[in-house]
Parts: sequence; structure tokens; C-alpha cells
Amino acid sequence: FAKEVATRLAIATGAGVVVDAAGAALVDGRVETTQTVFAATWNVRTRVNADRAIVTLRPNTTQAAPAEQPAAGEVVSVIGMLPEVRETIVSVTPVERDAGVPLSEAAVVVAGGRGTNGDYTLVRELADVLGGAVGASRDATDEGWISHEHMVGQTGVTVTPVLYVACGISGAVHHRGGMQASRTIVAVNIDPDAPIFEIADFGVVGDLEDVLPQAIEALKAHRQG
Repeated sequence: FAKEVATRLAIATGAGVVVDAAGAALVDGRVETTQTVFAATWNVRTRVNADRAIVTLRPNTTQAAPAEQPAAGEVVSVIGMLPEVRETIVSVTPVERDAGVPLSEAAVVVAGGRGTNGDYTLVRELADVLGGAVGASRDATDEGWISHEHMVGQTGVTVTPVLYVACGISGAVHHRGGMQASRTIVAVNIDPDAPIFEIADFGVVGDLEDVLPQAIEALKAHRQG
């Protein structure tokens, strides 16, 4: 939706437009943006040469600076002419969402990948103990093991939690592009050569069925103690 609005507004005002930017700055009187492309394998810097610039930012890629003083907005009423309706809504099916903190806002994210073999019981239990949200790799969502709203990655949700626990996730470039800015990354994988260990602050080589139950019990005991 944001991309469509930005593009339409740019056409209407004659402005330059950049969507899905990771950052923006004013350089020599022109807006410059940074983006990650090709599954986060390349960083691109773009300068908007138009007098006006419209930029949309990916969620959780930058922090908003507080305004020096409140902005006074102007409300403009526009009377639009709606085209003749040609479509008819046949049915509406609401998407079932997990209760709790939204993935993009969670301070703790526990994500599962192909190593779960489709069973997210332990991942959900660990997330519950830590008070976090459940994430997933693209492989897991493509397999239909969990809904796509949980997908962390370049084309999914970008997260920057205090703690990110990757369970059975190999660490493809696409996935790392959506979580590598996390403050602390813990990886659990049976493959000692998994790329996820390259960016992990702490790594555990082992089977999820062995590691996660021990972690869950230790956390519960710590809370009770």
C-alpha cells in the first residue's frame, strides 16, 4: 500500500521516489537513500535529483528522531469522483493471527526453520517462556508449516529485537537480511557449518529436540528460583 501511495504521489507532484529504503539522509541539498537488493547481497546508494523526494522506509531499519517542535498540519478536503464499481466482493475470510506482541515490535523473537521439520511446538513454547514472538524462515513458510506473516527476511518482516533465537535455520542471505541487526543472536543448528553461526553471538550445535527442552526447563527453573 505504501509503495502505491508513494508512487502515485510522486507522479502527481513531479517528485523523485524511492521505496523500501533502509535509510535516508540529506547530502549537498539532495536526498540520498540506502537500500539492500538481490536478497541483501548488495547495498545501493541512490541520490534523488528532483527538487522533491518521496521515500518509504522498511520497518525497523531506522529510528525516528524526535521533532524539535510540533508540526502544524493543514487539513485539506478533497472531493473525488469514484469510478463505476466493477468488482463485487464475494466473501471475506479473516486471517487468524497469534495473540501477543506483533513480530515487528517484539523485543524477543524465536524463529524456526527447516530444522523443525514442521513441528513448531518447542519454538512456540520457548517464545512463550521468553515472552517473545514466533518467527520463521522462508523455507518453513513455503512448506506451509506456519503462516507467511511469521516470515523473517528480505521479503518478509524485518526485525531488530534485543534477542533473536534461530532454531534450525541455516542462515540464508535472504533470512539474514531481515534479522542481522538484532542486538543478540543465538543460533541452534545441528550443522556446525551453517552460515547462521557466522553472525551469531552464541551458537549451539545440536538437535532441536535435545537443546530446546533443556533451555525451556532451565528458564522455567530460573524464574521459579
